[in-house]
Amino acid sequence: MRLKLPLLRARYIPPARAPILRYGVAVLSITLALIPALMLADVVESRLVVFAVAIMVSAWYGGWKPGLVATSFALTVSAYFSLAGEHSPAEYRQAIIHLTLFVFVALLICSFNAALRSAQEGLRRSEINFRSLVTNAPYGICRCDSDGILLSANPALVGMLGYASPSELVEGNLANLYADTQQWFVVADHFRSSHRFNGLIADWVRKDGIPITVRLSGRTIRDEHNATFFELFAEDVTEHRALEQQLRQAQKMEAVGRLAGGIAHDFNNLLMVISGYCEFLLERIGPDPAVRGPAQEIANAANRATALTRQLLAFSRKQMLTPKVLDLNAVVTENFKMLTRLIGEDIELVMVPGSDLGSAKADPGQIEQVIMNLAVNARDAMPRGGKLTIETANVTLDETYARLHPPAEPGEYVMLAISDTGVGMDAETQSRIFEPFFSTKGPKGTGLGLSMVYGIIKQSGGYIWAYSEPGKGTSFKVYLPRVSEAGEAAVVKPAVAAKDVQQGRETVLLVEDEVTVLRLAREYLELQGYTVIDASDPATAVLISNAHAGPIHLLLTDVVMPGMTGRELANHLCPRRPEMRVLYMSGYTENAIGQNGTLDAGITLLQKPFTLLTLKAKVREVLDTPLPKEVSMSTRLAIQSENGRPVGKLSPFRAQRFKLQLPLKYRPIGENDWRAGTTENISRSGLLFRAEELIPANVQLEINLVLPAEIAGLSAAEVVCRGEVVRTMEAETPSMNPALAAKILQYHFQHGSHVPEA
Repeated sequence: MRLKLPLLRARYIPPARAPILRYGVAVLSITLALIPALMLADVVESRLVVFAVAIMVSAWYGGWKPGLVATSFALTVSAYFSLAGEHSPAEYRQAIIHLTLFVFVALLICSFNAALRSAQEGLRRSEINFRSLVTNAPYGICRCDSDGILLSANPALVGMLGYASPSELVEGNLANLYADTQQWFVVADHFRSSHRFNGLIADWVRKDGIPITVRLSGRTIRDEHNATFFELFAEDVTEHRALEQQLRQAQKMEAVGRLAGGIAHDFNNLLMVISGYCEFLLERIGPDPAVRGPAQEIANAANRATALTRQLLAFSRKQMLTPKVLDLNAVVTENFKMLTRLIGEDIELVMVPGSDLGSAKADPGQIEQVIMNLAVNARDAMPRGGKLTIETANVTLDETYARLHPPAEPGEYVMLAISDTGVGMDAETQSRIFEPFFSTKGPKGTGLGLSMVYGIIKQSGGYIWAYSEPGKGTSFKVYLPRVSEAGEAAVVKPAVAAKDVQQGRETVLLVEDEVTVLRLAREYLELQGYTVIDASDPATAVLISNAHAGPIHLLLTDVVMPGMTGRELANHLCPRRPEMRVLYMSGYTENAIGQNGTLDAGITLLQKPFTLLTLKAKVREVLDTPLPKEVSMSTRLAIQSENGRPVGKLSPFRAQRFKLQLPLKYRPIGENDWRAGTTENISRSGLLFRAEELIPANVQLEINLVLPAEIAGLSAAEVVCRGEVVRTMEAETPSMNPALAAKILQYHFQHGSHVPEA
């Protein structure tokens, strides 16, 4: 016969007894004791024993208070029988001694019963607390015998495994819960070793067949008969494990993205040399097909490699975007005809536009690339035809969704869903679809399409997830943050043919750390008539600029260089050469001239690898663009104030501006001496202040001032800001100082509130 030790022993605990019942039992017990007491009236000891038994019953059932009541009643009756009538002094003394002993014994019985009842009540409450603790525990708890047969289980374990009651689990074998029996053998070995174990991961199967992951802890115990039992504690970590897998996948994608960005940067320089010298060859070798054909093939291969590097940059989120506020319904509609031709006649294309669809901010061209790539993948997944559905909708992601889909954040989004009825994917394939160079299409696939989609969506601040099962199709869902800002109309500039660009006469300071690219660009610009001064690093460029007596009309510089970025080099040289324009070139910029793939205002970038004709046209465009005129901002503000209306249309996201006269200290980045100034108006994003002298636009400053509470937040605070000059203006009168408008790039809050002296 198997011995069972239930985890929660079911014991009947009577409800609290009413006082009248307790005292009633005391009266009844003494009344019943009167019968033998009357019969034994002449035997004092026997009568006292009968009353003592009655007092014990009263104290046991009712407690020490009913016991004292019974004692008083019994003492009264005993005293009557012992002291009534004629007695000798010796008999009186003996009766008094008997009654005293009786009282002592009765009080001893009452106190003993009181202590015993207190201990029992404590045990009862302890058992109730223990039962409540185990019953309400969020972790599954069970006990099994030495054969692994479950003897008891708490409600958490029953619910975790999808059963309705503990009876469905009890009498079953613990091994049957495991999806992989090898894992059960590991647990069994731990139990047999009689050592406590913690944090053992196991895969269980619920009653409905759904697998779950649990973290197990257990121990071996023995009862009073030396029988062996096992206690097991289980925590459902299925959600945690899924989140860990997603986090590891995200970290892997980030690491691969950084690698891809670095490779693309170096590869772009090599492609610049290959494609650039191919252009030189094609211009000089003439029409001979025997020579021109191979050179053209080299150029074509370089172009294909350029497309690959741009896809790598898109995946690694290093490309520069031109985000606009757009309507996804309009974007899909504009590309509908092209999609119809792209996917073929055997695939039904259905569009389900969302009503009252919100706006999203992204690069329209890149979003078109996303739609095209997802449509092409859907077409390839339906070789025998099928249905492709493009759906848009407003969605709200809540805390639960965000917790299960890191790094998504709760909020309002615009969803773009592209679903097909194709062959679908298994879980292993889904875990790798966004990796670069992973393809299910064999030799004809590059494995960069979905990688580029992933990078574009992430760089646009959105999220993308794939849902698929083998044989049941695939659905890609893209979530872009919903915005309320009015969209900007894209300005289309007319293209300038390179052959129409005039010859150059200006001086160009060319800075490039890749020697072959430096030599190529210098040779080509010199052929176009420019005077080129080259430098292989920023430090040399500074020395050359300081030593050059004549004007430098253009700084053509790489962005990512050792020691100093191109942006920092321009900020250092422009104050000394205010007439100099700046043109940046780079394969990827590392946020040096923009943030999150968006160029800062006033920045002109030539993305590598570029053709020599593009270089020629861009250099001429920058040189022919007039320098920004100095605008009298205070005059504009005064007109705005007098008329009581803003000049132009203000963005609804513009920070609140305050007219405040605050002292400040400022200095250009890289200088040690502070200069004094006073603000005219200020906001969290920028300020207009009177300065000691004019500073050209694009120069970055370090600004120190005390911000009032309405700007700083909860209270006034001293900050050191990193700002960039966006406009300058001359003083209206000789007694006034010139004014500078600066955009705040970064805040650093200081301790204390004293502005340091210059």
